[in-house]
Amino acid sequence: MPKRILIPIDGSPQSAQAIEFALAEWPDAELTLLHVINPAEAASSPGAGVPSGAEQWFENAKADSETLLAEATPPGATVSTMTEVGRPAQAIVEVAEEAGFDHIVMGSHGRTGVSRIILGSVAEAVVRNATVPATVVR
Repeated sequence: MPKRILIPIDGSPQSAQAIEFALAEWPDAELTLLHVINPAEAASSPGAGVPSGAEQWFENAKADSETLLAEATPPGATVSTMTEVGRPAQAIVEVAEEAGFDHIVMGSHGRTGVSRIILGSVAEAVVRNATVPATVVR
């Protein structure tokens, strides 16, 4: 039975389902919600190419992350929150390993076929590379 569970969130309904699943399945476990700020998203942000624009983008991303984590925390639940910067799949695997989590529970966007090949799958990369068990909720 897992004692420390990492739940990566992105604001999607699937990540909310992952939180609900973990709470129902392991009510006594210590849960931590993780949001990863992906710097690759700055490339599509207007003005991010100039130094002050990049700083502003990052400050906005941190504020958005705090809001996302606060909104994702279920009322009455005791959870910890974390924000990391990096490639989502890699950051999730590294946090799980370095911070001593013994399970990862995450949502899947359920993409199939060409869209999965083109867009990739964070959940799939985490499952393949994690050193701890990972549960994908769909």
